[in-house]
Order: sequence, then C-alpha cells, then structure tokens
Amino acid sequence: MSGPGISVVICAYTEDRWEDVLAAVDSVHEQSYPALETLLVVDHNPALLERLAEEYGAHGEHRAGKRGGRGVRVLANAGPRGLSAGRNTGIAASRGEVVAFLDDDAVAERHWLRRFAEGYADPRVLAVGGRTVPVWASGRRPVWFPEEFDWVVGCTYRGLPPGRVRVRNVLGGNASFRRTAFDAAGGFATGIGRDGDRRPLGCEETELCIRLGRARPDAVLLIDDRAVIHHRVPEAREHFAYFRTRAYAEGLSKALVTRSVGAAKGLESERRYTTRVLPAAVARGLRDALLARPGGAGRAGAVVAGVLAAAGGYLVGSARARRSGTPFPAAPVVPVTGGTDERVQGEGHD
Repeated sequence: MSGPGISVVICAYTEDRWEDVLAAVDSVHEQSYPALETLLVVDHNPALLERLAEEYGAHGEHRAGKRGGRGVRVLANAGPRGLSAGRNTGIAASRGEVVAFLDDDAVAERHWLRRFAEGYADPRVLAVGGRTVPVWASGRRPVWFPEEFDWVVGCTYRGLPPGRVRVRNVLGGNASFRRTAFDAAGGFATGIGRDGDRRPLGCEETELCIRLGRARPDAVLLIDDRAVIHHRVPEAREHFAYFRTRAYAEGLSKALVTRSVGAAKGLESERRYTTRVLPAAVARGLRDALLARPGGAGRAGAVVAGVLAAAGGYLVGSARARRSGTPFPAAPVVPVTGGTDERVQGEGHD
C-alpha cells in the first residue's frame, strides 16, 4: 500500500529507562509499514544525550553510531524542560507528512504505523491514535485497580468505544498527527503536561486536540484500537498512593485545559465518563464483592477515591487560576523549515 511518510518522535529524559528507550526504537525499526525516520528527543539531560548520540549517531545528523543505519536522529529539547517542548522539537525537526509519538517506555506492535497510515486515507483525518496496553511490573494487574482508570498509568481505559472511532482527542503516548494539524493549531502548549519525575500532570494532547478542532472544525480525529503499543508500568505505579496522586494531578491538568479552551469542550468527554462509565464500574465492583470475587470492593472504592481526588485537583487548580490571573501560555507555532522536498510522502509499503 502507498501512504504518507511517517516520522516517529520518542521523547526521553532519564537514563533509568535506557533499555526501554532501545526497545522502543527497535519496535519502530521492525514495523511492517516502515517509518521515514525516528527522532529521539532528550529533555535537558546531557549525559543521556551523549549516550544516545554514541548509540545512534551525532546530534541531529545521520552519521551512524553503534546502531547506525536505522534512520535515527538524536536531538536535544530546544525548548523549556518538559514533554510538550520535547515533542515540539521533534515536530520541527521531522520531515514526514505525518508525525507519530511513542512513549519512551513502550513498544509498538508490528502493524502500529500501518494502522495509522490507513486512517489518513481520508483527507479529513488530522489525527489518529491507538490502543495502549499496560505491562505490569509485577506481572499482573493489581486486583484493586479498576480498568476504567488505566489512564492513570498512561494506558487505554475501559469506557472508550472499540474499533476505529471518531473522538474528541487522542492519547499522547500513542498518537499521530498530520503535519497540517500543527500548521493550523500550533504545537503542544508548554504550560501543561509532564516535566520529568515531577508531579504527574497530563492533558497536553487533549488541549491541543480541542484547539485543533476549533482551528479546523472539519477535522476528523480517530482512535483505531488495532494500532497497539505495550506500555511498561513500573512497580511504584502499581500502588494506591500513586493512583491517588495521579488522579489529583489529572484534576489540576483539567483545570489548565478548561482555562485554555473553556469548560464546555474541556470537560465534554469527562461528563459522559463520570456519569456513565464510572457508576457502572462501581456497580460491577460491588457486585463482585457480593459474589466474593477478589478485589471487587477495592475496585469500587478506588473508583470513588479517584473521582474525589480528581475533583479536588480540579477545584484547587481552578482556584489557583482565578487568583493568579495569569493567562494560559499560548502554544508555540511550530516552524517547518525547508522547501516542499522536506515533507516526504510514502513510497509504497507492502
């Protein structure tokens, strides 16, 4: 099949994930629909930058390192610390018609990019996301951990519709965008989202997608659950303390999103989630508890605790925004350098 040239951006920030980063790059190299290039963007960590440059080649060049010949470029984050600026650096340096993002602690299944490419057969489609499956460090899901809250560990959660469906926003660790999406809406806003090991904020892709929908009302955004990646969940994130902290941080993040795009759009999907998906999850947990199934009461309690933590974070974040009066940082407009030959179409993939 023929299709768009796809650049893959992987953002990394710590040497603790060294083996994970190598595995992520290897999974891109093994795709049935070959990536045009892989860009490794390092977030203000000179030691990691040097180590990856030695592994794959010089900074921003195509000179081969130990693992040369794989179309990998190693770049330093050209903006402020954080995931959003790292992604913007990758977008600006990429050459593909489509830019895909893969978490540095995830591996993609062989047809991941092929499924993305299929979605772009419709010219109205400006973003395609996929399904992210957790890989628990302990080897199994904690019995108390509700699938409806898998977003806590960066994975696809129960409640999303199956198949290839239209959505408000894609999920950032397993997503792709047509380059014209960034031309229309700018890049990821740097005042929101992850910053290394600090408080686990998120929602930068939600804010971008809503902004994109405003800039291009005709845009179609999809999730195709056949575009699968497997995301490692470290042992520290299998505990209730992290669950509660991440849920609270999600509330803070939602407050930033609504500050940027308004509550009507910023909480549109969340209303359905809290009024339909979560009550059903509590009911299932209580039913399982009555049937003496393991973890039923814990899952029901975790859902309630997660909602309360997220609501608390949202209220605190909203109050801070009102007190500060500081406008939400505008998303940078991503520069695209070079002539038309810089934007590369696919040559045909079998």
